[in-house]
Formats: sequence, structure tokens, C-alpha cells
Amino acid sequence: MKLSCVVRGQHYQFTSVKDVLAKASEQKSGDIMSKVAATSSLERMAAKVVLSELTLKDIYENPVIPYEIDDVTKIIYDDMSQSIYKSISSWTVGELRNYILSFTTGEDQLKQLSRGLTSEMISGVAKLMSSIDLVMASQKMKYQAHCNTTIGEPGRLAFRCQPNHPNDHSEGILYSIKEGLSYGSGDAVIGINPNIDTVDSVKRLLTLSHEFMEKWKIPTQNCVLAHITTQMEAVEKGAPMALMFQSLAGTQKGNDAFGVSKKILDEGYELMQRYGTSAGPNFMYFETGQGSEVSLEADHGVDMQTLESRTYGFARRWKPFMVNNVSGFIGPETLYDGRQLIRADLEDLFMGKMHGLPMGIAPTYTNHMEADQNDQEIGGMLTALAGANFYMGVPAGDDVMLNYQDTSFHDDASLREMFGLRPLKEFEKWLEKMGIMENGRLTERAGDLSIFD
Repeated sequence: MKLSCVVRGQHYQFTSVKDVLAKASEQKSGDIMSKVAATSSLERMAAKVVLSELTLKDIYENPVIPYEIDDVTKIIYDDMSQSIYKSISSWTVGELRNYILSFTTGEDQLKQLSRGLTSEMISGVAKLMSSIDLVMASQKMKYQAHCNTTIGEPGRLAFRCQPNHPNDHSEGILYSIKEGLSYGSGDAVIGINPNIDTVDSVKRLLTLSHEFMEKWKIPTQNCVLAHITTQMEAVEKGAPMALMFQSLAGTQKGNDAFGVSKKILDEGYELMQRYGTSAGPNFMYFETGQGSEVSLEADHGVDMQTLESRTYGFARRWKPFMVNNVSGFIGPETLYDGRQLIRADLEDLFMGKMHGLPMGIAPTYTNHMEADQNDQEIGGMLTALAGANFYMGVPAGDDVMLNYQDTSFHDDASLREMFGLRPLKEFEKWLEKMGIMENGRLTERAGDLSIFD
């Protein structure tokens, strides 16, 4: 295994596969902070050259965190297809990139191929791709999942209606739900981030959203984004829940900090199979984002992008209905500006799809980042072009409870119209029945909350 090369007469020596992966990454403030990033553009290019010549076997035999000490690594390796891996183990990462981008390689081939790849291999090939490469590769993959609605069908784009309220006030939440629905947002899920993470509060919010859905016969699913153990207890006490949520990390140490494990996720999945209100078979909703492990001091010296890829390798075990990336949520300590944010969004969408996941993107940013609405809209347009399954829908694009910026209900409607996309099939029929949409376009009643009087 060769870990060195010469660029412009200068010799570059790397210490390990982990070191090569880190230094081949595009510049990110979180990698600089954790002191794993390349110190110059030339060193980054040298790392990419070395990475392109590594074989998949080299990467397989050198996981960035040893199998023996990390449950995420164990799940990634235990759940992959050994026969597919062995058939491609001699490929270099450069050859893998060329195969993925080949005009003759389609969705079926990529779906089969992905089962023989570790998350580090997928991270590695993304590092060798330009933005155009990432968009083109992502477009090829259109994975579907079903809860009460079917997400990921060609020609359709879904949205999570996110009606957060600083005090979990029922009337305020219902106003936001009505506004989102009136603009066609909510077919992915009506998902509430609770300010109060208690069983009684979560049960109340689940009941509130479920009863509203039942009253208006809305074909979607509800979710309250509390900790998974709180949700489980609420379900055991009779709360009507269609989709179970949890944030995930790419290391066991990170998941320990989140208070989650394989055992807990298995129990949550089984509970939803027995008591969830949705048809399934996909009952889980996961949220991820580059930088969480660094912010938790749980990164093991691994770069953020590779850790994010490992998060997807962990998540796919539970066959989720939705995986939502929020890489800009932490702030400038992990992604400094809009350029880093947009690159992370494109990387994450590709890596999630390459793991066979129904991926959504939240091109989020916090107010203390060197990013603004223009960066967010560019990220949204590029990832929509790349085939993201869903986005967030936040009143006015400003989450007043979590204090960050995300896509608004108006942004959602604009993305659909811009790319000629429609709501999820079941939900579109409901929108037409309510007079909100006709022939795939919003009517004059869009934004009119009196529809629900």
C-alpha cells in the first residue's frame, strides 16, 4: 500500500489510510480545528493522488476506527455483501469513481455495488469528485421508502412541515401546520421539534398532530423529534406516532453522547412495528450532519466527511423512511461559510444515496456563520437538481425555537415549480381535493389558512 507521492517536486508522506482520507477532504473549518486537515492545497492534491491509487482492499483492511472497539464499524462491516466486495476489491478508488460516473452505469448497478462498499470507500470516492460529479452521480439514484406516503418516486419532491414553537403552544403549532399545508408542505412528515422533552409533552404533541391529520384526512405521517427513549415511552403510553426520530453519529462515542445504541434503535424499530400508526414498512427518521462528532469530541481523529459517511452506513441497518442532513446546523466551528456548506450538502447527498438511503437535505445555516440566504438557496437548487427526496418547510425560513435558518414554505413551492416536480402522489390528491393545487401547481388558495375553518 503506497502512502506517498511527489507533487511539483515536493515529496508528501501520509501515515495511514485515515490520514489520506482526512487530507484529501475539501477545506472545512471543523477538520482544521481538529488538526486533521491538509495544511496546503498542494498537500490536499497529493492526498487525492494517493487516495485515487489506493485499492478498495486497502481501505477495507484499514477502517478509520477499529472493528473491535466501535459498534458503527461493526455494523458497517457486518451488514455489507462480502461477495460483491470481493468482486471489486482490486479496484482503485479512482476506478470506482470512473465506474460511478460512467454514462453506462445506472441505478440498478449502483444499488448492487453499494452493498459491497464500506462507508470509508464511499467517502473516499466523494473526495475525488467535483461538484458536477456529485450532482451527476446523485441524479442516478432514486431510492424509495414507504410510511403512509411513498417518498422518492421520480418526478416528486416532498417536504417536512416543521411547525416548531418556543413554548410548544398548541395554537401556534397548529397555525404553522395549516400554513405549511396550504403551500403544499408536509407530505414527508409533520415533524415537531419539542421544546419540552418529556413523555407527557411528547404525547400531547403527537396526539395534537395525529388528531389534526385525522380530522382533515391528510395522507402523511406525524413525528415529534424528542429523544428516542422519550418517544418510546410515549408510544408505550398510547401516543399515536407514525414515524420515530433520532439523531445519529458516525462513531459509537458520538452515539453514546446522543444516548443511543444499536440495542435502543432495535427496540424502537420493533416498537414501531407493533404500535406505530403508519403502514410502513419504513418507520424511522434519522437526522445527521457533518461536524457532530467533532463538536462532541468523539471524532477519533477522523475527518468530518468520512464520519458522516459512516453515519449513513450505521443508519441503513434500520431501513429508514427519511434521512435528513443538517450539516450547517452547528455553525462556523465545523463549516465556516457558504462555500463549505454547499460542498458538504452535495457530498452528503451523494454519500447517503450511495448507501441506498432516501436522502433529504436541509441547507441550513446559523446566524453566526459566514453564510446567508443566497448560499442556502444555491445549496437548495443544486441538491434539488441532484435529486434530494425532501427538504424542510419552516415558517419564513426562520426557526424561532431552534434559532437557525432553513428553507421556507415559499422556498419549497419554488423548488417544485422550478424543477417541474410534484408532491408525493397520495398527498397531491389531497391537495387537489382541498383546492390548494391543480395540475401540479398551487392555486390562488395557497397560503389561505381559512381553508381549515
